[in-house]
Amino acid sequence: MQASPLGSIIAGGLTMSAIALIGSVTILLSEARLRAMMLPLVALAAGSMLGGALFHMIPSAVDLMGNRMPVYVWIAVGFSLFFVLEQFLNWHHCHQTPCQHQPITYLVLVADAVHNFIGGLAVGGAFVMDFRIGLSAWMAAAAHEVPQELGDFAVLVHGGWGARRALLFNFLSGLTFLLGGIAAYVTSLSMDVSFLIPFAAGNFIYIGAADLIPELRKQTQLSFSLLHFASFLVGVVLLALVRLWLSPQP
Repeated sequence: MQASPLGSIIAGGLTMSAIALIGSVTILLSEARLRAMMLPLVALAAGSMLGGALFHMIPSAVDLMGNRMPVYVWIAVGFSLFFVLEQFLNWHHCHQTPCQHQPITYLVLVADAVHNFIGGLAVGGAFVMDFRIGLSAWMAAAAHEVPQELGDFAVLVHGGWGARRALLFNFLSGLTFLLGGIAAYVTSLSMDVSFLIPFAAGNFIYIGAADLIPELRKQTQLSFSLLHFASFLVGVVLLALVRLWLSPQP
């Protein structure tokens, strides 16, 4: 029996919000251990985001909408929207511990909630169109959430928040992913939301290429650079294999 789009959106949204709780492991790890973990996770997330866009979102958008200009316009819109978020909302996830910048903690939460809502809108639209597209989009987004939530939690704790309060508010900001998914589903009842697939591709390309990869370029030691490149390739290959698994026919 085919999965219900709304059921998939709710399950995926709640699970994505629960990933926020992973931030609590920063309390148990030394700063050196956490620093060693973060950038390989960032590299894995970057590969997953780009693999999701290249192997899943863009081909699916072309299948649904045809190889026409609107597909690429919506990719550009998705990319540009996240550029606007970063430029004008001072949104930039912390992927190092301690952070090299000291953002206002409430601004981090607000910007993260906006980011999660847009991500939920994109992934929710993918689930509406096809469960397989939605699953691959969710996997790529989840890979990004792990280092993001570790970094965001560290920002809140370093900003003076208690651990329980930081976890609670991180979880609440993650719930906007579910709200975005439900908004996509409700919208789909009255209009075609296939444009959300290339929109999601633009989101993924920006996050992977413009937000995550620049963090990796700050590391100049050869051994770490090789580790990060290997982690990046794992993310790309993983999403390519998921594509082959979900769509065995070329």
